Amino acid sequence: MKAVVITEDKKLQYTDVPAPVLVDGQVLIRVKAAAVNRADLMQVDGCYPPPPGCPDWPGLEVAGVIEALSPTAKKSGKWHVGDEVCALLGGGGYAEYVAVEEGMVMPIPKGLSMVEAAALPEAFATAYLNLFIEGGAKPGYNFLMHAGASGLASVVIPMAKAFGLRVITTVLNEQVAASIRHLNADLVVDTSKENIADVLKREAEAGRPLNLAIDCLGSEKVGECFPHVAYMCKWIMIATLAGDLSTVNMRTMFMKNIRLIGSTLRSKTPAFKAELLEKLVKDIWPKVESGEVRPTIHAVMPITEANEAHALLREGRSAGKVVMTL
Repeated sequence: MKAVVITEDKKLQYTDVPAPVLVDGQVLIRVKAAAVNRADLMQVDGCYPPPPGCPDWPGLEVAGVIEALSPTAKKSGKWHVGDEVCALLGGGGYAEYVAVEEGMVMPIPKGLSMVEAAALPEAFATAYLNLFIEGGAKPGYNFLMHAGASGLASVVIPMAKAFGLRVITTVLNEQVAASIRHLNADLVVDTSKENIADVLKREAEAGRPLNLAIDCLGSEKVGECFPHVAYMCKWIMIATLAGDLSTVNMRTMFMKNIRLIGSTLRSKTPAFKAELLEKLVKDIWPKVESGEVRPTIHAVMPITEANEAHALLREGRSAGKVVMTL
């Protein structure tokens, strides 16, 4: 089969690789679409290797058709050859075929295309994990989601709104703010004009201190924001795209009982992920099917253009998910 491999000079090349061999408990999926995530870029850069046993090539979420089932997967009766599904992977999604544990497979919500379905597993699971499991989100929470034009934010913002949270997000400029207007965030902060710490201070003074943040940026802004959050605020770090280091006043942390949490989905155990996906299908799929929460697709391109797909994310030219088709 063919897959997108990482070359020695950190480029992507669509070439021949060995086809996956089914292990008991797995299903084989013929991939129709694979979505791009920043974790894939990190893998290309050599700083986010796939878990043991996963292929060397990138890809964390796909949609496609089940081609074969291992004996145990067949016996469980949950899936059948020909089922249209989406799946969460440890890696290897940029390929014609993937072998995946049956617990990582989900039905495609009614009314969604393969392209839309490919944008669900990683982004929606990450959103659910950090909003509800790590973050304990509740209706009425004041919530910050950084990088409002990211593929993850395009899921997190409408998901948070659907569950009654008040959403603040950040963007780089007015043009980006206009591109995410459809997400209906309550407050969009243009960081070329305002410091997010100043905005959070103003919000706190107005009686709306921050209860929860999902932060993919990091940098000194983290410590600058802490004085203006609510008691027992949870600040969840999922990446540090703007900088790894921040000066944090420890007294502020313990006086306010702030929870600073590091979180990655990829590092979770298969059992944890399987349980998470069950909750996702139960709690979120109905809202996807009703249209309350849908992925925002920025671009669709053939998998042979994987380098350009990655460039859209690297250069900040995407507002939503980038999906590659086979």
